Amino acid sequence: MTQSASSKPSEPETNGSRLGDPVVLVLSIGFIVAFIALSLYDIDMVANGISAGFAWTARTLGSYFQLLLLLTFFIGIGVAMSPAGAAKVGNLNTPEISTFKWLSMIMCTLLAGGGVFFAAGEPVYHFVVTPPAFDTEAGTAEAVAGALAQSFMHWGFLAWAVLGTLTAVVLAHAHYVKGQPMQPRTLLMPVLGERLMSGPLGGLVDALCVIAVVAGTVGPIGFLATQVSFGLHELFGMARGYGTQLAVLAVLGAIYVTSAVTGIHRGIQLLSRFNVFLALGIAAVIFVFGPTLFLTDAFTQGFGTYLTSFFSMATMTAETAPDWWMKWWTVFFFAWFIGYGPLMAIFVARISRGRTIRQMILAVAVMAPLATTVWFTLLGGSGIFYQLTGVIDLTEALNSFQFDVATLTVAQALPGGTLMALAILLLTTIFVATTGDSMSYAISVVGAGHDAPNPLIRAFWGVAMAIMAAILLYMGAGQISALQQFIVITAIPVSLVLLPSLWTGPKAAYAMAREQGLIDQPRTREA
Repeated sequence: MTQSASSKPSEPETNGSRLGDPVVLVLSIGFIVAFIALSLYDIDMVANGISAGFAWTARTLGSYFQLLLLLTFFIGIGVAMSPAGAAKVGNLNTPEISTFKWLSMIMCTLLAGGGVFFAAGEPVYHFVVTPPAFDTEAGTAEAVAGALAQSFMHWGFLAWAVLGTLTAVVLAHAHYVKGQPMQPRTLLMPVLGERLMSGPLGGLVDALCVIAVVAGTVGPIGFLATQVSFGLHELFGMARGYGTQLAVLAVLGAIYVTSAVTGIHRGIQLLSRFNVFLALGIAAVIFVFGPTLFLTDAFTQGFGTYLTSFFSMATMTAETAPDWWMKWWTVFFFAWFIGYGPLMAIFVARISRGRTIRQMILAVAVMAPLATTVWFTLLGGSGIFYQLTGVIDLTEALNSFQFDVATLTVAQALPGGTLMALAILLLTTIFVATTGDSMSYAISVVGAGHDAPNPLIRAFWGVAMAIMAAILLYMGAGQISALQQFIVITAIPVSLVLLPSLWTGPKAAYAMAREQGLIDQPRTREA
């Protein structure tokens, strides 16, 4: 029986005043304090230790991460296409959030600053340094399709699927039907049992997932400060030192903390909608006034190459590609998305109430990746065009992984010049803010165990991540990079939290369909 469409979903009140699970708080805050303290004590020791762990993880477990993403995508699509796909999420007959607002929140939260940060530079990098899956000559017209296809692989179907398909189904059924907590530990309850996961082990699981998200979110927050300060220096001659970076962090933190505190239906939703409108405006200007024919051809060829070379790119290993390339590209990105997986699934399950399982999976695993490929084509494809025609030369900057330089250089070459550069800097800022607010909210949900966490704890996590970014930037951008590498290490335990959803996801979907009378109950043997 589903809840009446006219009634508002009730939020649990029993834990409304809780500031969070003490185990989760102690371990996750302890990680932040320990990372900063050790960095202050011996910055090289921390960086070298993380670098060694990062290299070992990428080399040893890269293929496992790739297989996990492949299976998640294909099983998720299978569930969406099955009769169980018609089941409704969250005991609501009609969607709680309108389609446009819902899709805006998915796009802005999951694509976030990382996608915008890499959208201009990554395709150009693969254009000037041919990916190992292709044998085209770098920097030529023949290299365009492969460059875009490789970018689509990193930010396409597989990346999005692990962020909120099977896991979101498991969490939605467990929380809204069974009354289990909206926490990563819930993903392991079908395997290890509710009794075991309700104790300290469950707190440890939640804390590891929170730490992975903190590591993955502080990175974009810190890099945004460097990117915006660099942009303001190049465009207006402002100082690009630590003072400017600190000011950027203060403004950014104020935006996403305010958004997180006001919640899903106000700040987070408003910020996402604004960003989508801004992105659509920028996209329209690029397509209409930029190299329109080149972009159209590049997208068609690039997407075709993405599909035809899908498995060769997705299953590339260190045996068939340079070790450094796998470490810093495919494995890094896939591990990054795995680290975000449990908390993103919480967010997707929360905003998808009233949607069918089919709508939720297809929106996350198909529609959002398609929009991402278009965005990468518009920004990155324009960068390739200007690189190919000699308007810009990003070879040296990208070989040094200076993606902030790449983004601003491409933006200034686009129609509108300085105005476009400012618009893209604003867009990147709001994209990072949507990550900050949604992750502050999701971390707070993990601590509370339900989807109405205390506003104070939402604010606390938002401020904590901004302060951590400020401290690490003071030590040097290298510590931000070290923290981002750490997410590859945290992907090891987090991947084990996601793994059971490969079989519990379909089971939860069919259970929801049976409970809602969409498919017949399984027959039982007569005695």
